[in-house]
Amino acid sequence: MAIFSRIAFASYAFQTAAGLIFVPLQEDRFFDLCGSLGFVLTNLVSIYLPGAQLNHLSSGDIRAKVLSPRRFLLNAVLNAWAIRLGSFLLSRALRHGGDSRFAEVKKSKMRFAVAWIAQATWVFAVGLPVYLVNSVPSAADPPLTIADYASLAFLASSWMFELVADYQKSVWRQAKEKKQHDEKFVTRGLWAISRHPNHVGEVGIWTGVWALSIPALKANAPLAGEYTWLVAGISPLTTYLLTRYISGVPPLEKQADQRFGEDPKWKEYKRNVSIFWPWVRPSSD
Repeated sequence: MAIFSRIAFASYAFQTAAGLIFVPLQEDRFFDLCGSLGFVLTNLVSIYLPGAQLNHLSSGDIRAKVLSPRRFLLNAVLNAWAIRLGSFLLSRALRHGGDSRFAEVKKSKMRFAVAWIAQATWVFAVGLPVYLVNSVPSAADPPLTIADYASLAFLASSWMFELVADYQKSVWRQAKEKKQHDEKFVTRGLWAISRHPNHVGEVGIWTGVWALSIPALKANAPLAGEYTWLVAGISPLTTYLLTRYISGVPPLEKQADQRFGEDPKWKEYKRNVSIFWPWVRPSSD
């Protein structure tokens, strides 16, 4: 439980500090940036603080925790993902002068504060597989196997799926701004097999991260706990529930229905294309 408490403290402490600054100012432009920074800072705590408290580890052993192949890959993925997400969302927020999600929320200090606490929970839950692997000694960390390479391949393909989806929508939007087409919504490429392919890729990324973390957590079961590897599965589960049912798909679908609800092409798109999982019949979603 000490491992979980240290990780949780790091996550909640940073978001609370950021909230104390930005809630009174009703400032939402840096909300997502602070979320991304929360992943990086919580990750650093998971690497160094627990290791430093294990007296039998030398400073070299602590550094080796980061440099071992499995831990290096997990940390590289988390940090690269966080940096990409933070920079993308910050540029969008600055370009639009704020985040439309918080247009009304930020006017209430209580509701805006709750949003920061919710973000801390998200940072804690989604990054949990990486934090936990970092928090235990690397001596029992098993070498990479074929199963691990399969997890990496799934992770990489999911990330590519998300990147391609974002790129296709960006190209579509730029073409629309240049009056090269008059389509109201994107239906090309990956958007022809899922109405939210970028979110599908996100779920795949964290499923791959969790799968890659399992061997290390099982090998360190005496310290981390017998079922810690299973608890770490909260990462892809949280990602799926958030994107599919809370903050991802629902508001986007609601917005689209308000804008295109009576458009026959939108109705046809909804009838023929899955709301989430590619190639799944919409009625079965």
